Amino acid sequence: MPGGHRLLLENARQVVLVCARGERFLTRAALRSVAVLEGASLVVGTDGYIKAIGPADAIQRQFSEETFEERIDCSGKCVLPGLVDAHTHPVWAGERVHEFVMKLAGASYMEIHRAGGGINFTVECTRQASEEELFDSFQQRLQCMMRAGTTLVECKSGYGLNLQTELKMLRVIARARRELDVSISATYCGAHSVPKGKTATEAADDIVNNHLPKLKELGRSGEIHVDNIDVFCEKGVFDLSSTRRILQGGKDIGLQINFHGDELHPMKAAELGAELGAQAISHLEEVSDEGIAAMATAKCAAVLLPTTAYMLRLKQPRARKMLDEGVIVALGSDFNPNAYCFSMPMVMHLACVNMKMSMPEALAAATINAAYALGKSHTHGSLEVGKQGDCVIINSSRWEHLIYQFGGHHELIEYVIAKGKVIYKK
Repeated sequence: MPGGHRLLLENARQVVLVCARGERFLTRAALRSVAVLEGASLVVGTDGYIKAIGPADAIQRQFSEETFEERIDCSGKCVLPGLVDAHTHPVWAGERVHEFVMKLAGASYMEIHRAGGGINFTVECTRQASEEELFDSFQQRLQCMMRAGTTLVECKSGYGLNLQTELKMLRVIARARRELDVSISATYCGAHSVPKGKTATEAADDIVNNHLPKLKELGRSGEIHVDNIDVFCEKGVFDLSSTRRILQGGKDIGLQINFHGDELHPMKAAELGAELGAQAISHLEEVSDEGIAAMATAKCAAVLLPTTAYMLRLKQPRARKMLDEGVIVALGSDFNPNAYCFSMPMVMHLACVNMKMSMPEALAAATINAAYALGKSHTHGSLEVGKQGDCVIINSSRWEHLIYQFGGHHELIEYVIAKGKVIYKK
């Protein structure tokens, strides 16, 4: 009895699998090239998972009796895995374009922060915004990310700093997870900054004694869903001992550790993360050689943020050193009011140009390795049978154009597909 399927992508010039042997991440020599099939087709079942990938003629024979809800002729085009953005701050109110003016005039991130701008400004605006307002702007931002090819995105709270607003942000993220097509990994980032009137130790006490028990309770009841815990481990924000307490507290309630470390000052955050069994650490512009070695051994992913280094004029993270040492390197947009970029194709381009990554390294970092950083590489990040049917179809005969054409993704991307369903068509 012939069955029905959701989607057939037929006769693509290239299907970029990224992985072909079920790898959970790619490092070292495995990054020299990504797995690609020429003249191939792909089938997604009604459950949203990939049923078959292979030479177009073989797929045609195998599925000749079957019906499909949708068929797309991909002749002359490339099919890639949906992109994964491993680090974003997309729920907030109040914009900070005026701070971009200050930055261009020479003000540093910490100078703006001390003048009441930066995170503190966004916190005030986000505290005042209603849940509905936050959801509306968040939904629009996710649409922009999705149109640039992102199908799995990590979303942080962290502009509340008090329990009430952090929970408001996490409810907004939970609603998006239920109602929208993009896949979401939710991160509690209540330790994004030390709230006014508290010391770092007092803020850490509040998080460990009040915030985390509430997250556990609301997670059990299903009101919110949190995957990861994050802390901004930085000089003048959360020091190493406060960071350790908060991350360990999160780990104890079942959250994956995924935090900001070694961004503006060397803090030994990478060493701490490796010791605590962190899934990932972001930024790492100032990471030590010992930290890099520890992350490689611990299989702790490095989430590098080339747009942030570019816009804040920071030292570029040492991607080449990390790659050569066998660190699992992932990429994120760090979308936030301080570094406003939705586009993973632009992030990949900057990773190649400014961080000296190759195009296969950048693509793997924005797919399988970014999925690994979120603990989701068993279901996302590559085109393999049994994985979620998330893909991007570009109107080009070679996949590299998605990275090569800087800012050209709007013209290149013809379809974005999540779970076998077309969620964007140019």
